Amino acid sequence: MSSDTTPAAKSAPDPSDPPPDAEIPGPRGGLRGHPWLTLVTVAFGVAMVALDGTIVAIANPAIREDLNASLADVQWITNGYLIALAVSLITAGKLGDRFGHRQTFLSGVVGFALSSAAIGFVDDIALVIAFRVLQGLCGALLMPAALGLLRATFPAEKLNSALGIWGAVIGASTAAGPIVGGFLVEHYNWESVFFINVPVGALALGMGLAILRDHLPAEAPRSFDIPGILLLSTAMFCLIWAIIKAPEWQWGDQRTLLFLGGSILAFVFFVLWERRAAEPLLPLSMFRSIPLAAGTVLMVLMAFGFIGGIFFVTFFLQNVNGLSPVDSGLRLLPLTAMMIVASPLAGTVITRIGPRVPLVSAMLIAGVALFGLSTLDKDSGAAVTSFWFAVLGLGLAPVMVGATEVIVGNAPLRHAGVAGGLQQAAMQVGGSLGTAVLGAVMAGRVNREFDERWSDAGLDPLPPQREEQLKGLAELGVAPEWSKEIPQAIAQKMTGVVHGSFISGMSLAFVCAGGIALAAACVALLTKRGSNDSGPSVHV
Repeated sequence: MSSDTTPAAKSAPDPSDPPPDAEIPGPRGGLRGHPWLTLVTVAFGVAMVALDGTIVAIANPAIREDLNASLADVQWITNGYLIALAVSLITAGKLGDRFGHRQTFLSGVVGFALSSAAIGFVDDIALVIAFRVLQGLCGALLMPAALGLLRATFPAEKLNSALGIWGAVIGASTAAGPIVGGFLVEHYNWESVFFINVPVGALALGMGLAILRDHLPAEAPRSFDIPGILLLSTAMFCLIWAIIKAPEWQWGDQRTLLFLGGSILAFVFFVLWERRAAEPLLPLSMFRSIPLAAGTVLMVLMAFGFIGGIFFVTFFLQNVNGLSPVDSGLRLLPLTAMMIVASPLAGTVITRIGPRVPLVSAMLIAGVALFGLSTLDKDSGAAVTSFWFAVLGLGLAPVMVGATEVIVGNAPLRHAGVAGGLQQAAMQVGGSLGTAVLGAVMAGRVNREFDERWSDAGLDPLPPQREEQLKGLAELGVAPEWSKEIPQAIAQKMTGVVHGSFISGMSLAFVCAGGIALAAACVALLTKRGSNDSGPSVHV
Protein backbone atom coordinates (compact mmCIF):
# COMPACT_ATOMS: atom_id res chain seq x y z
CA MET A 1 0.00 0.00 0.00
CA SER A 2 1.25 3.44 -0.78
CA SER A 3 2.26 5.71 2.05
CA ASP A 4 1.13 9.30 2.38
CA THR A 5 3.35 10.70 5.09
CA THR A 6 3.75 14.07 6.77
CA PRO A 7 6.12 14.97 9.59
CA ALA A 8 4.63 15.11 13.08
CA ALA A 9 4.59 18.22 15.20
CA LYS A 10 7.58 18.99 17.40
CA SER A 11 7.22 18.74 21.14
CA ALA A 12 7.87 22.47 21.47
CA PRO A 13 5.26 24.56 19.57
CA ASP A 14 6.42 27.16 17.08
CA PRO A 15 5.56 30.69 18.32
CA SER A 16 4.36 31.51 14.83
CA ASP A 17 1.75 28.76 14.92
CA PRO A 18 -1.85 30.02 15.10
CA PRO A 19 -3.87 29.27 18.22
CA PRO A 20 -5.38 25.78 18.44
CA ASP A 21 -8.89 26.97 17.61
CA ALA A 22 -7.80 28.93 14.54
CA GLU A 23 -9.18 27.63 11.26
CA ILE A 24 -6.38 26.37 9.08
CA PRO A 25 -6.73 25.01 5.57
CA GLY A 26 -6.78 21.24 5.62
CA PRO A 27 -3.91 19.18 4.27
CA ARG A 28 -3.54 18.90 0.55
CA GLY A 29 -5.42 15.98 -0.92
CA GLY A 30 -8.92 17.02 0.14
CA LEU A 31 -10.29 14.68 2.80
CA ARG A 32 -7.00 12.90 3.46
CA GLY A 33 -5.88 13.42 7.03
CA HIS A 34 -9.13 15.01 8.20
CA PRO A 35 -9.28 14.27 11.96
CA TRP A 36 -12.97 13.43 12.32
CA LEU A 37 -13.06 11.33 9.16
CA THR A 38 -9.96 9.55 10.46
CA LEU A 39 -11.90 8.79 13.63
CA VAL A 40 -14.86 7.41 11.66
CA THR A 41 -12.53 5.25 9.57
CA VAL A 42 -10.65 3.67 12.48
CA ALA A 43 -13.95 3.23 14.33
CA PHE A 44 -15.10 0.72 11.71
CA GLY A 45 -11.96 -1.36 12.18
CA VAL A 46 -12.06 -1.16 15.97
CA ALA A 47 -15.77 -2.04 16.02
CA MET A 48 -15.04 -5.15 13.97
CA VAL A 49 -12.53 -6.43 16.54
CA ALA A 50 -14.58 -5.41 19.60
CA LEU A 51 -17.72 -7.04 18.20
CA ASP A 52 -15.81 -10.23 17.50
CA GLY A 53 -14.74 -10.44 21.12
CA THR A 54 -18.28 -11.26 22.27
CA ILE A 55 -20.26 -12.26 19.18
CA VAL A 56 -18.40 -15.56 18.73
CA ALA A 57 -19.37 -16.81 22.20
CA ILE A 58 -22.99 -17.00 21.03
CA ALA A 59 -21.98 -19.06 17.99
CA ASN A 60 -19.81 -21.57 19.88
CA PRO A 61 -22.63 -24.06 20.68
CA ALA A 62 -23.70 -24.11 17.02
CA ILE A 63 -20.08 -24.55 15.87
CA ARG A 64 -19.62 -27.41 18.31
CA GLU A 65 -22.70 -29.22 17.02
CA ASP A 66 -22.11 -28.59 13.31
CA LEU A 67 -18.42 -29.57 13.30
CA ASN A 68 -18.65 -32.33 15.94
CA ALA A 69 -16.12 -30.46 18.06
CA SER A 70 -15.16 -31.28 21.62
CA LEU A 71 -15.53 -28.84 24.50
CA ALA A 72 -11.74 -28.32 24.44
CA ASP A 73 -11.92 -27.46 20.73
CA VAL A 74 -14.60 -24.86 21.38
CA GLN A 75 -12.56 -23.38 24.20
CA TRP A 76 -9.63 -23.02 21.81
CA ILE A 77 -11.80 -20.95 19.46
CA THR A 78 -11.74 -18.29 22.16
CA ASN A 79 -8.36 -19.03 23.77
CA GLY A 80 -6.44 -19.10 20.48
CA TYR A 81 -7.80 -15.68 19.57
CA LEU A 82 -7.11 -14.26 23.04
CA ILE A 83 -3.53 -15.54 23.21
CA ALA A 84 -2.64 -14.30 19.72
CA LEU A 85 -4.13 -10.89 20.47
CA ALA A 86 -2.52 -10.42 23.88
CA VAL A 87 0.93 -11.69 22.87
CA SER A 88 1.16 -9.52 19.74
CA LEU A 89 -0.25 -6.14 20.77
CA ILE A 90 2.95 -4.34 21.84
CA THR A 91 4.97 -5.78 18.96
CA ALA A 92 2.21 -4.75 16.55
CA GLY A 93 2.29 -1.24 18.01
CA LYS A 94 6.03 -1.13 17.32
CA LEU A 95 5.38 -2.13 13.71
CA GLY A 96 3.11 0.89 13.41
CA ASP A 97 5.78 3.17 14.85
CA ARG A 98 8.31 1.74 12.40
CA PHE A 99 6.35 1.55 9.13
CA GLY A 100 3.47 3.93 9.79
CA HIS A 101 0.14 3.40 11.50
CA ARG A 102 -1.80 3.80 8.25
CA GLN A 103 -0.15 0.77 6.61
CA THR A 104 -0.37 -1.27 9.80
CA PHE A 105 -4.05 -0.44 10.33
CA LEU A 106 -5.02 -1.27 6.75
CA SER A 107 -3.02 -4.52 6.83
CA GLY A 108 -4.83 -5.49 10.03
CA VAL A 109 -8.23 -4.68 8.52
CA VAL A 110 -7.56 -6.75 5.39
CA GLY A 111 -6.18 -9.68 7.38
CA PHE A 112 -9.04 -9.63 9.89
CA ALA A 113 -11.72 -9.55 7.19
CA LEU A 114 -10.09 -12.29 5.08
CA SER A 115 -9.50 -14.59 8.07
CA SER A 116 -13.15 -14.04 9.10
CA ALA A 117 -14.33 -15.06 5.63
CA ALA A 118 -12.04 -18.10 5.72
CA ILE A 119 -13.62 -19.30 8.98
CA GLY A 120 -17.06 -19.15 7.38
CA PHE A 121 -15.95 -21.34 4.45
CA VAL A 122 -14.04 -24.09 6.28
CA ASP A 123 -15.65 -27.21 7.72
CA ASP A 124 -12.86 -28.42 9.99
CA ILE A 125 -12.54 -27.33 13.62
CA ALA A 126 -8.72 -27.25 13.43
CA LEU A 127 -8.90 -24.73 10.58
CA VAL A 128 -11.46 -22.67 12.48
CA ILE A 129 -9.02 -22.44 15.40
CA ALA A 130 -6.08 -21.64 13.09
CA PHE A 131 -7.94 -18.79 11.42
CA ARG A 132 -9.10 -17.51 14.81
CA VAL A 133 -5.42 -17.25 15.79
CA LEU A 134 -4.83 -15.31 12.55
CA GLN A 135 -7.77 -13.07 13.47
CA GLY A 136 -6.12 -12.32 16.79
CA LEU A 137 -2.83 -11.41 15.12
CA CYS A 138 -4.58 -9.09 12.67
CA GLY A 139 -6.66 -7.54 15.44
CA ALA A 140 -3.41 -6.82 17.28
CA LEU A 141 -2.17 -4.95 14.19
CA LEU A 142 -5.10 -2.61 13.84
CA MET A 143 -6.01 -1.77 17.46
CA PRO A 144 -2.76 0.04 18.49
CA ALA A 145 -2.52 1.56 15.02
CA ALA A 146 -5.96 3.10 15.47
CA LEU A 147 -4.83 4.83 18.67
CA GLY A 148 -1.60 5.92 17.01
CA LEU A 149 -3.55 7.51 14.14
CA LEU A 150 -5.82 9.38 16.55
CA ARG A 151 -2.88 10.57 18.64
CA ALA A 152 -1.04 11.88 15.57
CA THR A 153 -4.10 13.41 13.88
CA PHE A 154 -5.90 15.21 16.71
CA PRO A 155 -4.42 18.19 18.55
CA ALA A 156 -4.14 17.84 22.31
CA GLU A 157 -7.23 19.90 23.08
CA LYS A 158 -9.42 17.64 20.90
CA LEU A 159 -7.84 14.24 21.61
CA ASN A 160 -10.02 13.38 24.61
CA SER A 161 -13.19 14.09 22.63
CA ALA A 162 -11.97 11.70 19.95
CA LEU A 163 -11.08 9.06 22.54
CA GLY A 164 -14.54 9.49 24.05
CA ILE A 165 -16.16 8.51 20.77
CA TRP A 166 -13.58 5.75 20.32
CA GLY A 167 -14.49 4.35 23.76
CA ALA A 168 -18.19 4.56 22.95
CA VAL A 169 -17.64 2.54 19.77
CA ILE A 170 -15.77 -0.18 21.68
CA GLY A 171 -18.41 -0.29 24.42
CA ALA A 172 -21.30 -0.42 21.98
CA SER A 173 -19.66 -3.05 19.78
CA THR A 174 -18.72 -5.26 22.72
CA ALA A 175 -22.20 -5.14 24.22
CA ALA A 176 -23.90 -5.58 20.83
CA GLY A 177 -22.07 -8.88 20.24
CA PRO A 178 -24.54 -11.14 22.08
CA ILE A 179 -27.53 -9.42 20.46
CA VAL A 180 -26.17 -9.49 16.91
CA GLY A 181 -24.74 -12.97 17.36
CA GLY A 182 -27.97 -14.34 18.77
CA PHE A 183 -29.96 -12.89 15.87
CA LEU A 184 -27.60 -14.21 13.18
CA VAL A 185 -27.30 -17.71 14.66
CA GLU A 186 -31.05 -17.96 15.26
CA HIS A 187 -32.14 -16.70 11.83
CA TYR A 188 -29.20 -17.68 9.60
CA ASN A 189 -26.20 -19.80 10.66
CA TRP A 190 -23.02 -19.59 12.70
CA GLU A 191 -20.95 -18.76 9.61
CA SER A 192 -22.80 -15.43 9.27
CA VAL A 193 -21.23 -14.34 12.58
CA PHE A 194 -17.88 -14.25 10.76
CA PHE A 195 -19.11 -13.15 7.33
CA ILE A 196 -20.44 -9.93 8.85
CA ASN A 197 -16.83 -8.74 9.20
CA VAL A 198 -16.28 -8.78 5.43
CA PRO A 199 -18.45 -5.77 4.45
CA VAL A 200 -17.35 -3.86 7.55
CA GLY A 201 -13.71 -4.53 6.69
CA ALA A 202 -14.24 -3.54 3.06
CA LEU A 203 -15.77 -0.25 4.17
CA ALA A 204 -12.89 0.42 6.59
CA LEU A 205 -10.35 -0.40 3.86
CA GLY A 206 -11.98 1.85 1.27
CA MET A 207 -12.24 4.78 3.66
CA GLY A 208 -8.72 4.15 4.97
CA LEU A 209 -7.15 4.27 1.52
CA ALA A 210 -8.91 7.55 0.80
CA ILE A 211 -8.66 9.30 4.18
CA LEU A 212 -5.90 8.03 6.47
CA ARG A 213 -2.57 9.86 6.57
CA ASP A 214 0.61 8.82 8.33
CA HIS A 215 2.51 11.18 10.62
CA LEU A 216 5.97 9.69 11.06
CA PRO A 217 8.20 11.50 13.57
CA ALA A 218 11.81 12.14 12.61
CA GLU A 219 12.79 9.93 15.56
CA ALA A 220 10.76 6.95 14.31
CA PRO A 221 12.55 3.61 14.96
CA ARG A 222 14.64 2.26 12.11
CA SER A 223 15.30 -1.28 13.35
CA PHE A 224 13.64 -4.14 15.18
CA ASP A 225 14.44 -5.47 18.61
CA ILE A 226 14.15 -9.17 17.74
CA PRO A 227 15.39 -10.49 21.13
CA GLY A 228 12.97 -8.12 22.86
CA ILE A 229 10.08 -9.37 20.72
CA LEU A 230 10.92 -13.02 21.48
CA LEU A 231 11.32 -12.42 25.23
CA LEU A 232 8.14 -10.34 25.58
CA SER A 233 6.11 -12.75 23.46
CA THR A 234 7.32 -15.68 25.58
CA ALA A 235 6.52 -13.82 28.81
CA MET A 236 3.04 -12.84 27.64
CA PHE A 237 2.27 -16.32 26.28
CA CYS A 238 3.28 -18.04 29.53
CA LEU A 239 1.26 -15.54 31.58
CA ILE A 240 -1.93 -15.77 29.51
CA TRP A 241 -1.61 -19.56 29.20
CA ALA A 242 -1.26 -19.96 32.97
CA ILE A 243 -4.29 -17.72 33.53
CA ILE A 244 -6.40 -19.63 31.02
CA LYS A 245 -5.46 -23.07 32.34
CA ALA A 246 -5.49 -22.21 36.07
CA PRO A 247 -9.22 -22.98 36.53
CA GLU A 248 -8.61 -26.46 35.09
CA TRP A 249 -5.19 -27.13 36.64
CA GLN A 250 -5.72 -25.18 39.91
CA TRP A 251 -3.50 -22.26 40.93
CA GLY A 252 -1.25 -24.37 43.13
CA ASP A 253 -0.64 -27.02 40.46
CA GLN A 254 2.96 -27.48 39.33
CA ARG A 255 2.03 -26.77 35.70
CA THR A 256 0.41 -23.45 36.58
CA LEU A 257 3.37 -22.45 38.73
CA LEU A 258 5.80 -23.54 35.99
CA PHE A 259 4.20 -21.24 33.41
CA LEU A 260 3.88 -18.37 35.88
CA GLY A 261 7.53 -18.80 36.85
CA GLY A 262 8.53 -18.95 33.19
CA SER A 263 6.61 -15.74 32.57
CA ILE A 264 8.35 -13.94 35.44
CA LEU A 265 11.76 -15.18 34.27
CA ALA A 266 11.11 -14.06 30.69
CA PHE A 267 9.93 -10.65 31.92
CA VAL A 268 13.13 -10.26 33.98
CA PHE A 269 15.34 -11.09 30.99
CA PHE A 270 13.21 -8.79 28.84
CA VAL A 271 13.80 -5.86 31.21
CA LEU A 272 17.54 -6.57 31.36
CA TRP A 273 17.75 -6.72 27.58
CA GLU A 274 15.65 -3.60 27.01
CA ARG A 275 18.02 -1.59 29.21
CA ARG A 276 20.88 -2.23 26.79
CA ALA A 277 19.08 -2.45 23.42
CA ALA A 278 19.85 0.39 21.00
CA GLU A 279 16.21 0.67 19.87
CA PRO A 280 14.20 -1.29 22.46
CA LEU A 281 10.81 -2.79 21.69
CA LEU A 282 9.30 -1.20 24.82
CA PRO A 283 11.44 1.74 25.95
CA LEU A 284 11.59 1.45 29.74
CA SER A 285 12.10 5.21 29.92
CA MET A 286 8.37 5.51 29.21
CA PHE A 287 7.68 4.19 32.69
CA ARG A 288 9.62 7.01 34.28
CA SER A 289 6.37 8.84 33.70
CA ILE A 290 4.39 8.06 36.85
CA PRO A 291 1.08 8.99 35.17
CA LEU A 292 1.76 6.56 32.29
CA ALA A 293 2.65 3.75 34.70
CA ALA A 294 -0.41 4.57 36.83
CA GLY A 295 -2.62 4.60 33.73
CA THR A 296 -1.37 1.15 32.77
CA VAL A 297 -2.07 -0.27 36.24
CA LEU A 298 -5.46 1.46 36.25
CA MET A 299 -6.37 -0.18 32.93
CA VAL A 300 -5.41 -3.61 34.31
CA LEU A 301 -7.49 -3.10 37.47
CA MET A 302 -10.46 -1.68 35.55
CA ALA A 303 -10.52 -4.65 33.18
CA PHE A 304 -10.00 -7.05 36.12
CA GLY A 305 -13.06 -5.76 37.93
CA PHE A 306 -15.29 -5.10 34.94
CA ILE A 307 -14.60 -8.04 32.60
CA GLY A 308 -14.03 -10.46 35.48
CA GLY A 309 -17.23 -9.42 37.23
CA ILE A 310 -19.49 -9.05 34.21
CA PHE A 311 -18.40 -12.49 32.94
CA PHE A 312 -20.94 -14.11 35.26
CA VAL A 313 -23.87 -11.90 34.31
CA THR A 314 -24.64 -13.75 31.09
CA PHE A 315 -24.85 -17.04 33.01
CA PHE A 316 -27.12 -15.38 35.57
CA LEU A 317 -29.45 -13.97 32.93
CA GLN A 318 -29.61 -17.08 30.74
CA ASN A 319 -29.24 -20.01 33.13
CA VAL A 320 -30.87 -18.63 36.28
CA ASN A 321 -33.44 -16.22 34.84
CA GLY A 322 -34.03 -18.33 31.72
CA LEU A 323 -33.56 -15.51 29.18
CA SER A 324 -32.53 -16.21 25.60
CA PRO A 325 -29.13 -14.93 24.36
CA VAL A 326 -30.85 -12.08 22.52
CA ASP A 327 -33.01 -11.14 25.51
CA SER A 328 -30.02 -11.25 27.87
CA GLY A 329 -28.15 -9.00 25.46
CA LEU A 330 -31.07 -6.58 25.50
CA ARG A 331 -31.02 -6.63 29.31
CA LEU A 332 -27.45 -5.26 29.07
CA LEU A 333 -28.52 -2.34 26.86
CA PRO A 334 -28.51 0.19 29.74
CA LEU A 335 -24.79 -0.52 30.17
CA THR A 336 -24.21 -0.01 26.45
CA ALA A 337 -26.38 3.07 26.21
CA MET A 338 -24.71 4.75 29.16
CA MET A 339 -21.23 4.09 27.73
CA ILE A 340 -22.28 5.51 24.35
CA VAL A 341 -23.67 8.67 25.96
CA ALA A 342 -21.10 9.11 28.72
CA SER A 343 -17.88 8.42 26.80
CA PRO A 344 -17.95 11.58 24.62
CA LEU A 345 -19.11 13.65 27.62
CA ALA A 346 -16.26 12.21 29.69
CA GLY A 347 -13.83 13.21 26.95
CA THR A 348 -15.07 16.81 27.13
CA VAL A 349 -14.84 16.94 30.92
CA ILE A 350 -11.35 15.42 30.95
CA THR A 351 -10.21 17.96 28.38
CA ARG A 352 -11.38 20.81 30.59
CA ILE A 353 -10.28 19.70 34.05
CA GLY A 354 -7.79 16.90 33.44
CA PRO A 355 -8.18 13.15 34.02
CA ARG A 356 -7.50 12.79 37.76
CA VAL A 357 -10.84 13.86 39.26
CA PRO A 358 -12.98 12.16 36.58
CA LEU A 359 -10.99 8.91 36.86
CA VAL A 360 -11.14 8.76 40.66
CA SER A 361 -14.87 9.57 40.60
CA ALA A 362 -15.52 7.07 37.82
CA MET A 363 -13.82 4.19 39.62
CA LEU A 364 -15.76 5.00 42.80
CA ILE A 365 -19.00 4.96 40.80
CA ALA A 366 -17.98 1.66 39.14
CA GLY A 367 -17.22 0.25 42.60
CA VAL A 368 -20.67 1.23 43.86
CA ALA A 369 -22.24 -0.41 40.79
CA LEU A 370 -20.28 -3.64 41.30
CA PHE A 371 -21.27 -3.76 44.97
CA GLY A 372 -24.86 -3.12 43.83
CA LEU A 373 -24.67 -6.03 41.37
CA SER A 374 -23.58 -8.24 44.27
CA THR A 375 -27.12 -7.85 45.71
CA LEU A 376 -28.86 -9.44 42.70
CA ASP A 377 -30.92 -12.56 43.32
CA LYS A 378 -33.26 -14.75 41.30
CA ASP A 379 -36.16 -12.39 41.88
CA SER A 380 -34.31 -9.23 40.81
CA GLY A 381 -36.35 -7.69 38.02
CA ALA A 382 -35.31 -5.83 34.89
CA ALA A 383 -35.58 -2.45 36.64
CA VAL A 384 -33.03 -3.36 39.32
CA THR A 385 -30.51 -4.96 36.95
CA SER A 386 -30.91 -2.14 34.41
CA PHE A 387 -30.24 0.47 37.09
CA TRP A 388 -26.98 -1.12 38.22
CA PHE A 389 -25.85 -1.74 34.63
CA ALA A 390 -26.48 1.92 33.81
CA VAL A 391 -24.48 3.04 36.87
CA LEU A 392 -21.66 0.70 35.84
CA GLY A 393 -21.63 2.18 32.34
CA LEU A 394 -21.47 5.67 33.85
CA GLY A 395 -18.40 4.64 35.82
CA LEU A 396 -16.62 2.78 33.03
CA ALA A 397 -16.92 5.40 30.30
CA PRO A 398 -14.51 7.98 31.80
CA VAL A 399 -11.98 5.24 32.57
CA MET A 400 -11.94 3.96 29.00
CA VAL A 401 -11.31 7.51 27.79
CA GLY A 402 -9.14 8.89 30.58
CA ALA A 403 -6.82 5.92 31.15
CA THR A 404 -6.24 5.64 27.41
CA GLU A 405 -5.35 9.34 27.19
CA VAL A 406 -3.04 9.06 30.21
CA ILE A 407 -1.14 6.15 28.63
CA VAL A 408 -1.02 7.33 25.02
CA GLY A 409 -0.82 11.05 25.83
CA ASN A 410 2.12 10.69 28.22
CA ALA A 411 4.15 8.63 25.73
CA PRO A 412 6.31 10.41 23.13
CA LEU A 413 4.62 10.60 19.73
CA ARG A 414 7.29 8.34 18.22
CA HIS A 415 6.12 5.61 20.63
CA ALA A 416 2.37 6.15 20.11
CA GLY A 417 1.91 2.68 18.62
CA VAL A 418 3.76 0.97 21.47
CA ALA A 419 1.68 2.98 23.95
CA GLY A 420 -1.50 1.91 22.16
CA GLY A 421 -0.37 -1.71 22.29
CA LEU A 422 0.45 -1.31 25.98
CA GLN A 423 -3.05 0.03 26.67
CA GLN A 424 -4.71 -2.85 24.83
CA ALA A 425 -2.39 -5.44 26.39
CA ALA A 426 -3.21 -4.09 29.85
CA MET A 427 -6.91 -4.59 29.13
CA GLN A 428 -6.36 -8.14 27.87
CA VAL A 429 -4.21 -9.16 30.84
CA GLY A 430 -6.57 -7.50 33.34
CA GLY A 431 -9.64 -9.11 31.81
CA SER A 432 -8.02 -12.54 31.70
CA LEU A 433 -6.82 -12.24 35.29
CA GLY A 434 -10.22 -11.04 36.45
CA THR A 435 -12.06 -13.88 34.77
CA ALA A 436 -9.67 -16.51 36.13
CA VAL A 437 -9.21 -15.15 39.66
CA LEU A 438 -12.84 -14.21 40.25
CA GLY A 439 -13.83 -17.51 38.68
CA ALA A 440 -11.70 -19.32 41.25
CA VAL A 441 -13.23 -17.22 44.04
CA MET A 442 -16.70 -18.04 42.78
CA ALA A 443 -15.96 -21.76 42.42
CA GLY A 444 -14.72 -21.93 46.00
CA ARG A 445 -17.88 -20.24 47.30
CA VAL A 446 -20.14 -22.46 45.16
CA ASN A 447 -18.51 -25.63 46.49
CA ARG A 448 -19.02 -24.57 50.10
CA GLU A 449 -22.53 -23.21 49.58
CA PHE A 450 -23.69 -26.26 47.63
CA ASP A 451 -22.91 -28.64 50.48
CA GLU A 452 -24.57 -26.43 53.08
CA ARG A 453 -27.67 -25.68 51.00
CA TRP A 454 -28.10 -29.31 49.98
CA SER A 455 -27.99 -30.38 53.62
CA ASP A 456 -30.29 -27.55 54.78
CA ALA A 457 -32.83 -28.51 52.12
CA GLY A 458 -33.08 -31.99 53.69
CA LEU A 459 -32.01 -33.73 50.48
CA ASP A 460 -30.42 -37.18 50.45
CA PRO A 461 -26.60 -37.27 50.13
CA LEU A 462 -25.31 -37.63 46.57
CA PRO A 463 -22.71 -40.10 45.23
CA PRO A 464 -19.32 -38.28 45.01
CA GLN A 465 -19.21 -38.32 41.19
CA ARG A 466 -22.74 -36.96 40.85
CA GLU A 467 -22.03 -34.31 43.50
CA GLU A 468 -18.96 -33.06 41.62
CA GLN A 469 -20.96 -32.99 38.40
CA LEU A 470 -23.71 -30.88 39.96
CA LYS A 471 -21.18 -28.53 41.55
CA GLY A 472 -19.60 -27.99 38.13
CA LEU A 473 -23.02 -27.13 36.69
CA ALA A 474 -23.75 -24.88 39.67
CA GLU A 475 -20.66 -22.81 38.83
CA LEU A 476 -22.45 -21.91 35.58
CA GLY A 477 -25.90 -21.60 37.16
CA VAL A 478 -27.16 -24.59 35.15
CA ALA A 479 -29.84 -26.77 36.73
CA PRO A 480 -30.03 -30.04 34.74
CA GLU A 481 -33.25 -31.69 33.68
CA TRP A 482 -34.07 -33.91 36.63
CA SER A 483 -35.36 -37.43 36.18
CA LYS A 484 -39.13 -37.70 35.87
CA GLU A 485 -39.02 -40.19 38.71
CA ILE A 486 -38.02 -37.39 41.10
CA PRO A 487 -41.08 -35.68 42.69
CA GLN A 488 -41.57 -32.12 41.48
CA ALA A 489 -41.18 -30.64 44.97
CA ILE A 490 -37.79 -32.36 45.40
CA ALA A 491 -36.67 -31.26 41.90
CA GLN A 492 -37.56 -27.67 42.77
CA LYS A 493 -35.48 -27.89 45.94
CA MET A 494 -32.49 -29.24 44.00
CA THR A 495 -32.84 -26.48 41.39
CA GLY A 496 -32.99 -23.96 44.22
CA VAL A 497 -29.73 -25.32 45.64
CA VAL A 498 -27.96 -25.04 42.25
CA HIS A 499 -29.20 -21.52 41.54
CA GLY A 500 -28.72 -20.36 45.12
CA SER A 501 -25.12 -21.58 45.16
CA PHE A 502 -24.39 -19.83 41.88
CA ILE A 503 -25.92 -16.54 43.03
CA SER A 504 -23.92 -16.67 46.26
CA GLY A 505 -20.71 -17.24 44.30
CA MET A 506 -21.56 -14.47 41.83
CA SER A 507 -22.27 -12.10 44.74
CA LEU A 508 -18.84 -12.73 46.26
CA ALA A 509 -17.19 -12.25 42.86
CA PHE A 510 -18.88 -8.85 42.47
CA VAL A 511 -17.84 -7.84 45.99
CA CYS A 512 -14.22 -8.65 45.11
CA ALA A 513 -14.57 -6.77 41.82
CA GLY A 514 -15.93 -3.78 43.74
CA GLY A 515 -12.91 -3.90 46.04
CA ILE A 516 -10.60 -3.89 43.00
CA ALA A 517 -12.47 -0.83 41.68
CA LEU A 518 -11.83 1.03 44.94
CA ALA A 519 -8.12 0.13 44.69
CA ALA A 520 -8.16 1.46 41.13
CA ALA A 521 -9.61 4.75 42.41
CA CYS A 522 -6.52 5.13 44.61
CA VAL A 523 -4.23 4.46 41.62
CA ALA A 524 -6.14 7.09 39.62
CA LEU A 525 -4.89 9.74 42.06
CA LEU A 526 -1.46 9.40 40.38
CA THR A 527 -2.71 10.22 36.88
CA LYS A 528 -2.47 13.52 35.06
CA ARG A 529 -2.98 14.97 31.60
CA GLY A 530 -0.61 13.86 28.82
CA SER A 531 2.37 16.17 28.63
CA ASN A 532 4.19 15.01 25.50
CA ASP A 533 3.97 16.23 21.93
CA SER A 534 0.60 15.73 20.30
CA GLY A 535 -0.62 15.77 16.75
CA PRO A 536 -0.63 18.69 14.37
CA SER A 537 -2.55 21.78 15.32
CA VAL A 538 -5.45 21.87 12.87
CA HIS A 539 -9.00 23.06 12.99
CA VAL A 540 -11.21 20.08 13.77
